[in-house]
Amino acid sequence: MNILLLGKGGQVGWELQRSLAVLGQVTALDFDSREHCGDFANPQGVAETVRALRPDVIVNAAAHTAVDRAESEPELARLLNATTPGLIAQEAARLGAWLVHYSTDYVFDGSGQRPWTESDPPAPLSVYGATKLEGEQLITQSGCRHLILRTSWVYAARGGNFAKTMLRLAQERERLTVIDDQWGAPTGADLLADVTAHAIGHLQQRPEDGGLYHCVAGGETHWHAYAKYVIAQAQQWQPAIKIKATEIAPVPTSSFPTPARRPHNSRLDTSRLQATFGLTLPHWQQGVARMLAEIL
Repeated sequence: MNILLLGKGGQVGWELQRSLAVLGQVTALDFDSREHCGDFANPQGVAETVRALRPDVIVNAAAHTAVDRAESEPELARLLNATTPGLIAQEAARLGAWLVHYSTDYVFDGSGQRPWTESDPPAPLSVYGATKLEGEQLITQSGCRHLILRTSWVYAARGGNFAKTMLRLAQERERLTVIDDQWGAPTGADLLADVTAHAIGHLQQRPEDGGLYHCVAGGETHWHAYAKYVIAQAQQWQPAIKIKATEIAPVPTSSFPTPARRPHNSRLDTSRLQATFGLTLPHWQQGVARMLAEIL
């Protein structure tokens, strides 16, 4: 199998280089790759790359993910999240290739308390959410064989993440304030990569199972409880770590105004993914604990 991976330098892209290697020959590109164009700001260049390499599977882990910055640069966000993925989908359709693409809980408005299903109507609150939704729609409209995985609260041991930020602040400040009215499931980039590889193998045998799925770790939490868990685990595993914070105070989203509106309910229902692909998604604490063990 000939696989083209786009966005290899991101958190998910880095893990995909590992998980996809067992499936076949992987050509992994990023925005600054030289031999072939992987720069999503150059959609025609990326399309030419697809035509030149003629992959069996394209895995797109590239995106404009700076949620607040997208509010001030909507044209760039749309180019990276919608226009270029749509063009890749057209090339995939011509080749008969599969396209795997990642989307987000931000396509929903965050209302209610139940987990969102794939059939719930999207209503994004932000430029980021709107451009990711448009990317989904363009891929579907292209008629290419595709797998779209919506996810949320992605982290990895490599690069920056919420847990690392909380640990740093807890060593610098006596009091932390953390939002407690946004709910979701922290999801490891390694879990997304492993699910992707499993799903690609499955789709080779059952192509009719392609489409849109939700993929997040099991369970649910809010940022405040997430922060408390991270700090407690760090203290348990590294007794020598000097935690200065004696109080972790819960606060509402309104305490941290941002250019982009965040959904309060980022819960995603993964029952369709688990049933179709024969998967059991581990609890979010399992993945976070593993990541902490790696970085501490």
